Amino acid sequence: MGRVASCSCGQLRLTCTGEPVRVSICHCLECQKRTGSIFATQARYRQEDVSIEGSATPWSRLGDSGASATFSFCPACGSTVYWKADAMPEHVMIAVGAFADPSFPAPGVSVYEERQHPWALAAGELAMEHLE
Repeated sequence: MGRVASCSCGQLRLTCTGEPVRVSICHCLECQKRTGSIFATQARYRQEDVSIEGSATPWSRLGDSGASATFSFCPACGSTVYWKADAMPEHVMIAVGAFADPSFPAPGVSVYEERQHPWALAAGELAMEHLE
């Protein structure tokens, strides 16, 4: 089974085979800033299960743990599609939203909950509005 993740304009594409090793939610402040949301959701794949097409611009930073990660974003549209952590060189982390697939496997892990917005996971309690 294969899944494709891409940036908003489609120039940067990742094709993944097999299932993700882990799907997680991160509430750290750096992920909040990186995504512009209140948490990030990522799928971890083995490096050998990911094929990358297109060009990406790298940007590195230290995370809350003190470890370095390099984020790769599309130079045309700016979408962050994937990243690699120095502590896990055998894996590629991919933004779950880049798959644009509501049937993607749900997260099984949540980290940095001490930085979670208290209302972050209350989406099921919100009124549903259907747009036509």
